[in-house]
Amino acid sequence: FLLEHFWWGSVFLINLPVMAVLVLVGIRTLPESRDPNPGPWDLASVLLSLVGMLALVYAVKEAATHGFGPLTLATGLLGAAALYGFVRRQLTLATPLLDMRLFRHRGFSGAVLADLLTVLGMSGLVFFLSQFLQLVQGRHPFEAGLAELPAAVGAVVAGLIAGRAARRFSVRAVVSGGLAAIGVSLAVLTTLDATTGYPLLGAALLIVGTGAGFSFTVTSDVILSSVDRNRAGAASAVSETAYELGAALGIALLGSIVTAAYRDFAAPPGTPESAHESLGAAVEASAGMPAPTSEALLEAARESFVHGLHLASGAGAAVLLSTALAAWFLLKNQRQGGGF
Repeated sequence: FLLEHFWWGSVFLINLPVMAVLVLVGIRTLPESRDPNPGPWDLASVLLSLVGMLALVYAVKEAATHGFGPLTLATGLLGAAALYGFVRRQLTLATPLLDMRLFRHRGFSGAVLADLLTVLGMSGLVFFLSQFLQLVQGRHPFEAGLAELPAAVGAVVAGLIAGRAARRFSVRAVVSGGLAAIGVSLAVLTTLDATTGYPLLGAALLIVGTGAGFSFTVTSDVILSSVDRNRAGAASAVSETAYELGAALGIALLGSIVTAAYRDFAAPPGTPESAHESLGAAVEASAGMPAPTSEALLEAARESFVHGLHLASGAGAAVLLSTALAAWFLLKNQRQGGGF
């Protein structure tokens, strides 16, 4: 609705009053959790992590788009070296920016890994599904937003009953089952095309949201219950870092898969080079072309984009199913920490 009737930046501004309310409610209702010995803020660690992540993500995207050139390899090695230096520094500091010793707890490591890989595997769906709904199936932005609503509904409902499910079955059963459900749903999305009806898509999104709600809720409890109360902030920071890292790597990897599959489609004569950069650019370029050429361009571009979406969904499904298997073993004998 906002995209159709207002400036595109309004989709960000609309969150400000919501966040203001949440901040005020949080201040009044959330219990305090403070490290009695927080230590200094280590600038060197911040710089190492920043350089490492930026260089690594850049190298991944460049390798997928242009191949492994000297600059790409050098950048990737720089990123790996910076991250290695970051980890080494954290292990030597008395008060590290990120306490790597938390990963000695198998349940903690398993939960963080599950979160990271889940976000990575789902990034293709989150990032490209809206484009599919609007630019391939021709839905309006408001309609596309409503079409993705089942994922949010499933996540909320599953989050509310995740604790009960974990008590009845087990932590690893709920986490692995949720991840497997997401993986199967992503596999189903490899069958999408321009004519796919909404019942299949809506059901897949509902299962994705439900699986994510079960998994993320239980892994959050595992992460926070793996440490004492004074270190809850550090554990929460690791969890948030896993989300952000998973999103960055997922968009870089799966986005590169879609881009690589899309850019080489056979375009009709007279097609500008910009049309090969993205489906949105192809739609924009087709507006100024004769009708037969425009239709040919859009058909080729859409088919190529859907092919890329299939590859990204398949890769995401493989990541999620593998993560479900790993979580089954890593979270063995893991119990709830009383966070529900």
